[in-house]
Amino acid sequence: MTKSNPGVLTLAVDIGGSGIKTIVLDEAGEAVTKRNRVETPKPPKPEAVLGAIVTLANAQGEFHRVSVGFPGVVRRGVVYTAVNLDPDWVEFDLATVLSERLGKPVRVCNDADIQGLGAISGQGVELVITLGTGFGTALFVDGKLVPNLEGGHHPFRKGETYEQQLGRAALEKVGQERWNKRLLKALRNWQNLFTCDRIYLGGGEAKKITLDLPDNVTIIPNITGLLGGIGLWRD
Repeated sequence: MTKSNPGVLTLAVDIGGSGIKTIVLDEAGEAVTKRNRVETPKPPKPEAVLGAIVTLANAQGEFHRVSVGFPGVVRRGVVYTAVNLDPDWVEFDLATVLSERLGKPVRVCNDADIQGLGAISGQGVELVITLGTGFGTALFVDGKLVPNLEGGHHPFRKGETYEQQLGRAALEKVGQERWNKRLLKALRNWQNLFTCDRIYLGGGEAKKITLDLPDNVTIIPNITGLLGGIGLWRD
């Protein structure tokens, strides 16, 4: 996978509720190293997670800049919500602190948004849904991001949110068949809301999908959450 002249190298980091992953990308957004992964520390407080990222980064070799996907609302590198991690993340300046630790410029974005940057065509209304510990969403209109949609925390059914009904805990509780039926209802809701040209389904639990999906719905590989990191540096 290593290339002789990859140019500017980007360390892509994906912080999840169950795992933290890293990979190095070339200027075209193609991987030049293998993906590394560690379990998300318990409790997932900032210092522990930062330590895990630094350890992974040191094992990845050379890089010049960093992209981070974080499971929550992020504005200008500062975290504002972290439902599946720890309350200590709220108002934590992840971009600045990680930049100081790694000695490289860092950009941070919602993890579903980054997944979308790696998946979309850039034409029309495109929705990305990530199925993992939680339920993430990212919306793009002609390639332009509508940031921090956080659709997982919107009301869905029976007084619960999309995340409460379709997150990993719900999947383990109700089983794959019922979870898939719920997912189909969710897809219909989002399609009716935005009249999507395309919907992309990613995340670690996308492999549990058994539905006959509508023609405009595509399952994308989980690694897209890392590969999309190059999009944060395309100004």
